[in-house]
Amino acid sequence: MDNWFKLKERGTTVSTEIIAGLTTFFTMVYIVIVNPGILSSTGMDFNGVFIATILASIVATLIMGLWSNYPIVLAPGMGLNAFFAYSVVSGYGASWQVALGAVFIAGILFVILSITSFRYMLLDAIPASLKHAITAGIGLFITTVGLQNSGIIIASESNLITIGNLASPMTYLTIIGLLITVVLMAYNVKGYLFIGMVITAILAWILGLFQMPASIVSMPHGLATTAFQLDLSGVFSSGLYTIIFTFLLITLFDTTGTMLGVAEQAGLLNKDGKFPRSRGALLADAVGTTVGSLLGTSPTSAYIESSTGVAAGGRTGLTAVVVSVLLALTLFFSPIVSVISGIPAITSPALIIVGFFMISAISKIDWKELEEAFPAFLIIILVPLTHSIATGIGFGFIFYPVLKLLRGKGKDVHPIFYIFAVLFLIQLVFLDH
Repeated sequence: MDNWFKLKERGTTVSTEIIAGLTTFFTMVYIVIVNPGILSSTGMDFNGVFIATILASIVATLIMGLWSNYPIVLAPGMGLNAFFAYSVVSGYGASWQVALGAVFIAGILFVILSITSFRYMLLDAIPASLKHAITAGIGLFITTVGLQNSGIIIASESNLITIGNLASPMTYLTIIGLLITVVLMAYNVKGYLFIGMVITAILAWILGLFQMPASIVSMPHGLATTAFQLDLSGVFSSGLYTIIFTFLLITLFDTTGTMLGVAEQAGLLNKDGKFPRSRGALLADAVGTTVGSLLGTSPTSAYIESSTGVAAGGRTGLTAVVVSVLLALTLFFSPIVSVISGIPAITSPALIIVGFFMISAISKIDWKELEEAFPAFLIIILVPLTHSIATGIGFGFIFYPVLKLLRGKGKDVHPIFYIFAVLFLIQLVFLDH
């Protein structure tokens, strides 16, 4: 084990890696509840998505741990699942089978990019300001979903959105759950999101908002309802080309950014700041996304919660392997998970808090440079207002090169970015109808 994971070389032990794995698991396990809850709103079977979520996470995380030897965990990404459910399916009117087809194609493209140097060119083509704007915009989007699901905000004919009925049990329980989770977060309690969900679930049970299932544990079942149900032909007949690009784009730079951040925290970057064994790390996400689409879930992504395991001493892929084992055990708890995920007050606080963390990316945008700031602003504001990540990105990607050209800075724009702008323009003007 020491030879494979290089435990002594990285100054760690088996026991430390196990503790790190436990820490990471409890900070990210909320996704096995939240992700099926979000995707089941499209008509997908909850149990099928639940199993697909766990299996895709295990596959991607094992590749990361055993091949690249990093203490980084991967699972279906927050934001990507909301984009899948609320933009592609609800917004574009595509079936969930077609949406899975788009994820599969994006996954295959990601695999190809991961084994070539083109992935660096694609990342370099996107300005940092727009990358930060996309993160912030998705954060607002996720928060909006959490506020809507819980009834804190509701639709209004006069001004589109207004405050909901705070006296509603589900709504005030959401606020209580949010407060509990934020307090846990303020006191640096490990796994505060998961613990907050458990406490809120207990309160919901006491208030009679749900009944405990007859059995807490059961054999995994239902995967056949989502596995291999993807519709590839429907992707092209529906003209979802920018949807594929959006899945690919977000997954690529979100994963890369998270991996760099966690690897830097763990002291695993080279002296020149480069990311060693990046090909295997990116392939872990690419394969996870592809496998996930075949099984029935949205794209995987590296989880920033991996940093909690690093803080607990995790330095090798053994941490990731421990998380994979623990995820496998959760396969047998679908009865209680399915009940909990159906209570918005339990899952909404997690959505709101994840959005809070993502919106902090705004601080990294140079607001003094108009051609950088205004396209970023469009992305941030239009993603939540249009309920479409692709639409928000599209407007930002179109305005960016136009403003650069008008200000005589056209050469500062990467040639590939002009292609992005044209593709989004075609999608927004001619295909989004």
